[in-house]
Amino acid sequence: MTLNYRNKISSLKRMEVYRTAPLLLLALLMIGVFAISCQTKKQTSKETLPYYNSADFTPNWYSEKQLDTVKLHKIATFQFTDQDGNLVSNETVKGKIYVANFFFTICPSICPTMTQNLLVVQKAFKDDACILMLSHSVMPATDTVAQLKKYANRWKINSQRWHLLTGSKEQIYTLARQSYFAEKEIGLQKEKNEFLHTENAFLIDQQGYIRGVYNATLALDVENLINDIRVLQSVQ
Repeated sequence: MTLNYRNKISSLKRMEVYRTAPLLLLALLMIGVFAISCQTKKQTSKETLPYYNSADFTPNWYSEKQLDTVKLHKIATFQFTDQDGNLVSNETVKGKIYVANFFFTICPSICPTMTQNLLVVQKAFKDDACILMLSHSVMPATDTVAQLKKYANRWKINSQRWHLLTGSKEQIYTLARQSYFAEKEIGLQKEKNEFLHTENAFLIDQQGYIRGVYNATLALDVENLINDIRVLQSVQ
């Protein structure tokens, strides 16, 4: 092989390297960007829910360090009776995520819609004993244990997961307005005997803090509730 021929081959090889180098660099750059984007997505995909500490339902997000010092609003102690005649209290929901709402069995308007929508929540977590639902009657004098049982049977409510509660009207109303802020700020100004009615459902975490407020008559809000329950499950 002559020297000139070898020089031509060498030149061709160098030209080939020059042509492929930018493509190789671009490929490496794309792989790097993809890896970074995946890492960023993984780092930012961990959602958190706010805390609600007041009747105006202003959402508050706290860092783990802040949670050690800030005073959070907590659901007060309670004890009621469910549709099976069992006592349900703070101990029942201790360490569990639960959804709370307020209704009465002869309600002709929003209560049936709320119940129908909350059945979707029951179905979504039917095999999870760590997710409970508490529906407090705002007419406990007429919503006896027997009446609640009829209502539960009619709607196919699973009493192991969903407790329909009756008991002291004063305790239910005080809990609704002062712990759950069920009627928002206006509820705190009402007389204790004024009728209580709200379409809101409340998401309570394992420590008894309010983490979400939803209009239980709206299917989209109930879908958000289900998603937020899953967020709570993932971060606890």
